[in-house]
Amino acid sequence: MNSFTPEDFDFTVLEEGSCACDVLEQRINESSMSDDKDAFYVADLGDVLKKHLRWVRALPRVTPFYAVKCNDSRTVVMTLASLGTGFDCASKNEIQLVQSLGVDPSRIIYANPCKQVSHIKYASAHGVQMMTFDSEAELTKIARYHENAKLVLRITTDDSKAVCRLSVKFGATLESSRLLLERARELGLDIIGVSFHVGSRCTDPETYSQAISDARCVFDMGAELGYNMTLLDIGGGFPGSDDSKLTFEEFTAVINPALDKYFPADSEVQVIAEPGRYYVTSAYTLAVNIIAKKVVIREQSACNGKADGANNGTLMYYVNEGVYSSFVHVIFNYAHVLATPHKKLKPGERTYPCSIWGQTCDGQDRIVEQCILPDLQVGEWLLFHNMGAYTIPMYCTFNGFQKPDIHYVMSRSVWQRIQQISTQGLHGPIEEACPSDLPSCCRRESSL
Repeated sequence: MNSFTPEDFDFTVLEEGSCACDVLEQRINESSMSDDKDAFYVADLGDVLKKHLRWVRALPRVTPFYAVKCNDSRTVVMTLASLGTGFDCASKNEIQLVQSLGVDPSRIIYANPCKQVSHIKYASAHGVQMMTFDSEAELTKIARYHENAKLVLRITTDDSKAVCRLSVKFGATLESSRLLLERARELGLDIIGVSFHVGSRCTDPETYSQAISDARCVFDMGAELGYNMTLLDIGGGFPGSDDSKLTFEEFTAVINPALDKYFPADSEVQVIAEPGRYYVTSAYTLAVNIIAKKVVIREQSACNGKADGANNGTLMYYVNEGVYSSFVHVIFNYAHVLATPHKKLKPGERTYPCSIWGQTCDGQDRIVEQCILPDLQVGEWLLFHNMGAYTIPMYCTFNGFQKPDIHYVMSRSVWQRIQQISTQGLHGPIEEACPSDLPSCCRRESSL
């Protein structure tokens, strides 16, 4: 594992009795003294630790290889490196980031089936051997440019129950898998295992069971051709927040029996996964400021001469983030975000149908099509929770708008626990390992 000093991390230490909510409040209060009410994030690294402990408890046989693409924050990657996770990298730059933190190449899988030649060469030169493939063309490239590659055949799955499907682009069928294994044998390549991905934000845990069964078939194919496969990669697709329709444990309740059936513990097969949003979604809260407002009067009311502001219309709020920036996942991942007013509602305060829009000049820059909010004023704040996954890495500076600041926080007990794990490993009952000194407002993982 990797051990870092406090100076290596960029975070604020929370003293006993404080939580991430307090930092958010402080930042909002400070901004009230200025016209620069820029949007900002507060990221609770203690939430990342809690997710890791939850993973170890629920999936003890599966080693997480964090999907860097989901959130490539150096601070997040450093936290996970300290906890001993592996890393799923999709490019040369992601490999560079992870290795710059001292992560051993054996803890990296280059899990992109479509790799640029220069990136394959870089992986080879820097000792990264595990990499995925799903086509003959990829085999040919790897045979030419990476003589020490340890290959993982990515197979297709039924991802029809996922919000974001991946098998339309990646994965080999069972029929073509045999042909690829035969071709790899001809090229003298080393196939060490099988991988799959059930799709991002999977909604049917049983999909994992079928995919694990299919992987067993490919293992058997490989054995017939003389391959001794020792790695199974079950990909990602795990929920990242407790407001998902299914809990993480509902997925693990299907995965664990399937692993025991098709890849029992005595089979000596190492099982890894590629969780991304699972680790970071709930750690991030985004605060945005209302920079403009419009009341859209119902046409009928206006014609009847009864227009009376928001009482007979809808409210349009414009905020200083949008779908080209922190809310890009609304478009590409079909995410639905929930806005929460920062101000406390008064008892009986009236609410109205609203829409929320980004700050760019593009008419498609709509964050929320319809929601219910009170009558807020320009300069007030909206909060968006569960904003850690596929937001910041996909950021675009369209119209010249820049990334918001990120304020990382961690309680002293969390820091001490991370340091303990990085130097001694995870020992003792996992329930006792989870810091419990945070106020209840920050305990978003109810199952912990």
